[in-house]
Amino acid sequence: MDSTGSTSALRLLADPTRARIASMILDSPDGRQLVGKMADALELRQPTVSHHVRALAAEGILVRQPEGRNVWYSIAPDQLDRVSDYLRLPPESAPVDGDVLERIVADLSTRFAGTFSRGTVERYVRESRDLLAERAHLTRRLPSMTSRFAADRLDALRASTDPAREGGIPDVLFVCVQNAGRSQLAAAILRHLAGDRVRVRTAGSAPADAVRAVIVTALDEIGVPVAGEYPKPLTDEVVRASDVVITMGCGDACPIYPGRSYLDWDLEDPVGLPLTRVREIRDDIDARVRALLTTLEVNAA
Repeated sequence: MDSTGSTSALRLLADPTRARIASMILDSPDGRQLVGKMADALELRQPTVSHHVRALAAEGILVRQPEGRNVWYSIAPDQLDRVSDYLRLPPESAPVDGDVLERIVADLSTRFAGTFSRGTVERYVRESRDLLAERAHLTRRLPSMTSRFAADRLDALRASTDPAREGGIPDVLFVCVQNAGRSQLAAAILRHLAGDRVRVRTAGSAPADAVRAVIVTALDEIGVPVAGEYPKPLTDEVVRASDVVITMGCGDACPIYPGRSYLDWDLEDPVGLPLTRVREIRDDIDARVRALLTTLEVNAA
């Protein structure tokens, strides 16, 4: 199922009963539930719960597992992260317009005073709002996400046009498809190891709605924070601002500019994989990042 189909299927969870069913399955010790047990816990008739379960199974969110006379239901492995992320997200935000948009523009105009005109700031704010809003699954917390995405892009634009950039702190951009797994693992580890010696950015060719819960767990296990990162679309200025661009399965989505170093890391996508496999991917990325950091430090010397 592609990302559009997955997003459409997850909208079934907007129904409170279906969301409670999915939550019960996620929260169960072995990750599966019987219809009868869920009906009792929800104080609903069994045919009602069966109806909702069949709808979720038909869209690939649940998988049916017959076992003797019982039929167990669990979250489909390739939907596990998406469902978990969806259920923990807050309700969708109101559109960013009117006073809210003006507030964001005014605040960022103050932040970038002396670097960008108000007109430039407003253009980036509006464009950032539109880029996020056109992806329905990215519209949660839209005002704050618009502000942060616009600020990140303006920071990148400032870096790409800074005449003192040559020979300064290296900029590294990690790009994957959803910007919720591989690129976030790499970016978090590089930030953790390099501190302020390297500027690190991430982007996705088709960003997800949140950093995968299993990625946060895999990083936490080795003492590396995600630091409030979020999936974001790939834009031109972040590529221009980068000295090194590292792609991970996003094909030809990343534009090519002279003077940049491009690397492609062939890594399995962790979406839907168990934590044990995600740990292996994390450790592979950790080794690659450590080697990259050595190269960056040698080049900067």
